[in-house]
Amino acid sequence: MNEDKKHFNELLHGAGLNKKRFAELTGVAYGTIANWGSENKPIPSWVESWLTLYIETKECGELKALIKNVVCKENE
Repeated sequence: MNEDKKHFNELLHGAGLNKKRFAELTGVAYGTIANWGSENKPIPSWVESWLTLYIETKECGELKALIKNVVCKENE
């Protein structure tokens, strides 16, 4: 597996996504995504930043929920 494809798979895993769900979220055909990383189908430049922002947003949402939970418990 080439490094780009490996990195893409690591980012997907870090985001808690598989290729099918990523295709649904981005509107890119699954078949297109499945071919990314081959010699003839490079991974588009926007993918890494999209996944990085997705991961950060997910983490911020989790942190927000924890903070809200703590604040609610303090107000009880």
